[in-house]
Amino acid sequence: MKRRAFTLLEVMLTVTIIAILATATAGLYRWSRTRACIALSSSNLHQLALANLTYAADHAGYFCPAQDERNLRRWHGSRTNIEKSFEPAGGFLTPYLGNDKRLETCPLLLRVLGGAASFEDGSGGYGYNATYVGGQPGNIYSPAALLDIEVPARTVMFTTTALSRDEGLQEYPFSEPHFAPAEDGGRAWDLQPSVHFRADGKALVAWCDGHVTLEAPGAWKDTNFYGGNNEKAGIGWFGPEEENGFWNPHSPAVLNGGNAPAEASPEGKGGHK
Repeated sequence: MKRRAFTLLEVMLTVTIIAILATATAGLYRWSRTRACIALSSSNLHQLALANLTYAADHAGYFCPAQDERNLRRWHGSRTNIEKSFEPAGGFLTPYLGNDKRLETCPLLLRVLGGAASFEDGSGGYGYNATYVGGQPGNIYSPAALLDIEVPARTVMFTTTALSRDEGLQEYPFSEPHFAPAEDGGRAWDLQPSVHFRADGKALVAWCDGHVTLEAPGAWKDTNFYGGNNEKAGIGWFGPEEENGFWNPHSPAVLNGGNAPAEASPEGKGGHK
């Protein structure tokens, strides 16, 4: 029995359908993978916040210090001298991070990490609010107490972070506000942004009550001290700038509820749109 061959139109139609299905499948895979990474990173941040709250419960209500005066010990690790990299063991917060006592690296950072040689490694792509929680204006080595945080649900504890350099991205352990505050709360000098909006253009934020949200960028700052293009790298700030916004537990944004972050689950649902 003689079989009819496919026409050119039928072949082209079949190839087109296959291409459309392949593209749709690849897009769905990328979307699913991104959602999974966001959920895992949100869980990591939630665990960091809970670890710090537990630390405070064990230390007369004071949060974990961001670093010591010799810069040999930080919240995320320690080192024997300032020429060496930080090791995960020995950090102020690491004893509270489960059985292995080390941070889980943000999976979203691993997807965008550049080739810059890191001098701030060891924090896993997460940054601590060292200015107002791990330290205080006028004394950066003295952490704040739970009682200093009047509205925990609107005060930043940790965010996804990175540092932009001309060679690429690297880890950075501190979530920087807009400016360094003087002891009286005034503006001492401007700071470089470090909040990284790598979760589909948003940053993951763990607040001082432990909940996690996705926050959209509000401001960028062009080239930083290290030659990195912050906006191109997706590094900036969220929320209002006045009195350092959500970083400062005594700012109008925190106390008066201005642009308050939405409630969210530890998986990072919610936040500004």
